[in-house]
Amino acid sequence: MTLGGWITLILSVGFVTTLFTWCIVRVLWGRRPLDHLHGLEDIDTRDRE
Repeated sequence: MTLGGWITLILSVGFVTTLFTWCIVRVLWGRRPLDHLHGLEDIDTRDRE
């Protein structure tokens, strides 16, 4: 493989790995807005009016 191919490969794999890691960190250690949690009983479908 040529030098350009190696550079493209390393940049592509590095970008995808970084993006995957960032997403996992955001999901596992992100802020948890407890006041925005809703259950099924909170949904108003307006079909009983």
